[in-house]
Amino acid sequence: MGNYLLAALVPILWGSTYAAVSLFLHDLSPFWVAVWRALPAGLLLLLLKPGRPPLPWSKMTLLSVFNIAAFFPLLFIAAYRLPGSVAGTLGATLPLQLMLMQWLVEGKRPQLKMLLLALVGFSGIVMILNPSANIDPIGAAAALAATALVARASLWLKDWPVTDIFRLTAWQLTLGGLLLVPLAFIVEGAPKPITTHELPGLVWVSLLNSSFAYWAFSRSIKKIGADSMAMISMLNPVAAVTLGIFLVGEVLGPYQWLGIAMVMMSLVLMVYSKQRTQRKLTLNPAH
Repeated sequence: MGNYLLAALVPILWGSTYAAVSLFLHDLSPFWVAVWRALPAGLLLLLLKPGRPPLPWSKMTLLSVFNIAAFFPLLFIAAYRLPGSVAGTLGATLPLQLMLMQWLVEGKRPQLKMLLLALVGFSGIVMILNPSANIDPIGAAAALAATALVARASLWLKDWPVTDIFRLTAWQLTLGGLLLVPLAFIVEGAPKPITTHELPGLVWVSLLNSSFAYWAFSRSIKKIGADSMAMISMLNPVAAVTLGIFLVGEVLGPYQWLGIAMVMMSLVLMVYSKQRTQRKLTLNPAH
């Protein structure tokens, strides 16, 4: 159960990104916010545990591009152009995108039980969505594309042999951040000076949402599997909406509370199903 609790912290922290943007970072460029989120976090982790990457450079670069250098700008474009509940909802298509990608890439048909739980959870997420929100098409496309990148990277991480998750996280963030610097200069020009108002938001998204959360994300994929981690990611919009209520002053209606209940129910049933399967395998190892 401890592995699932640690995994649950990841989407909760990532769900706080939208509140951090609304409260602290709305005057900064999304591309430079992506740089400040990735590069300091990666360099800090490398200072704590220096050493070579735990994967060949080609694989390390692929993970860095998909998980950081391409994902972060798309995520922040979505965060700047969409309400947090909308961006989180689109990001929570991860279980469905992952199942589809496994089917297309690996030929692995989704288990009916897990597919149904994913659909129940996503139905709850749709109910959480504020129906009066104007959905910006660029922001929506960015959120869906960012989620697809995470799905692809999750499958690589599941299959590639990695034992040093800490150093993997450090190099992903460092390489991704370095790749983002020229992109940010080309798109936005020189960065604006960071003010004391913006600093708490950058510290939050860099230290907690990147250094800690990416370590926990990679560890969780290895410990509980990419499918389970994708299901747990549906807590992202729940966290985004909850923080919107307490920090940004958003109000939820009864359908949205029902949606939260549906998401939680699907996650509980998923964890129960996984643990039941593991107990059966333990009792009957021959099967």
